[in-house]
Amino acid sequence: MPATISSIAELEALYGQPGEASLLKEADRIVPEYRAFIEAAPFAALATRGPEGLDCSPRGDGPGFVRIKDDKTLLLPDRRGNNRLDSLRNIVRDPQVALLFLVPGIGETIRVNGRAMITVDPALLESFKVDDKAPKSVIVITVEAIYFQCARAILRSELWNPQRHVTRSTLPSAGRILASLSADRFDGEAYDKALPERQKTTLY
Repeated sequence: MPATISSIAELEALYGQPGEASLLKEADRIVPEYRAFIEAAPFAALATRGPEGLDCSPRGDGPGFVRIKDDKTLLLPDRRGNNRLDSLRNIVRDPQVALLFLVPGIGETIRVNGRAMITVDPALLESFKVDDKAPKSVIVITVEAIYFQCARAILRSELWNPQRHVTRSTLPSAGRILASLSADRFDGEAYDKALPERQKTTLY
């Protein structure tokens, strides 16, 4: 393919060197400033990789749902889901993970790179109970690098601007997608009708 970048030297020649701030912001532990963001975040994207390739999974709960055990360790409860287990399967085979934390209304995001393991320690599971329901497992993440990402992406996207929010009915529903992918063998209408109540009763 013409005009393709194929070496680090070409890449660096195109973009130049990183600024001082972009290097200073990286730490190998959770400093108090980054702790504040993590404790305020109700949402994170978890990236993993395995033999089949990469995966990125949304994770969310109340602010601070990813617990800070110490300045090198994060604890992420694995709440009820669809049992595909994409992230967990990957972690079992390759411990390298990355997290991206979002705080509503805030432009900066927090990025974490590290290594993960899965625990089913009964006392730890018990400590993460919500509505008297414990997660099936907890992902223990050892932080190797943590840094903030500047607000440009959030500003460009206007992610937090309510005037840019999309009306749900303008996009295909979950049931419609399932019906389409199954050539209408799946009852998408019934799925959509039952979904709000099912989600409400199975959050945890």
